[in-house]
Amino acid sequence: MYLLLGASGVGKTLLVKRLQKLCSKDGPRDLGEPPPTLPTVGTNLTDLSIQKKITIRELGGCMGPIWSSFYGDCSSVLFMIDAANPTQIAASCVQLLSVLSAEQLASAAVLILFNKIDLPCYMSLVEMKSLFRIPEIISCAKQPITVVETSAREGTGLPDVLRWLRSTLQDPS
Repeated sequence: MYLLLGASGVGKTLLVKRLQKLCSKDGPRDLGEPPPTLPTVGTNLTDLSIQKKITIRELGGCMGPIWSSFYGDCSSVLFMIDAANPTQIAASCVQLLSVLSAEQLASAAVLILFNKIDLPCYMSLVEMKSLFRIPEIISCAKQPITVVETSAREGTGLPDVLRWLRSTLQDPS
């Protein structure tokens, strides 16, 4: 089980829909127009076939206070941040630190996604790493952490996300 976490409106649902399309039997070269999405209230389960079937449990941002009740059956975490919304940075950082400090997730691989890099007002990876103090977080965290820039809307970075998902399947821990 993979958990997909992040504040409301960061693009979690669109990411899952795009990954699902990339993993379809057709293996589309062109993702086409972004499908419509609605804010997730509660949880969405999505199966992807990458070498084997995996399940991504997307938790709505409004569920932040009870995310920890879903940590028990989780092997890996995808944590999404809106790189174009500076007002969300502090809250996202607090949520990320809470996730990383959870004892149940001590051995879970973590992928931090800086999404919405297609928007003109997005903060660069250098700015985001500095604001989040990513080098310090990585050096102090128990988990292996990977950082990827994405645009779920345009598909940028999604092959990197799929590579990360595949690599977690090969990791015996």
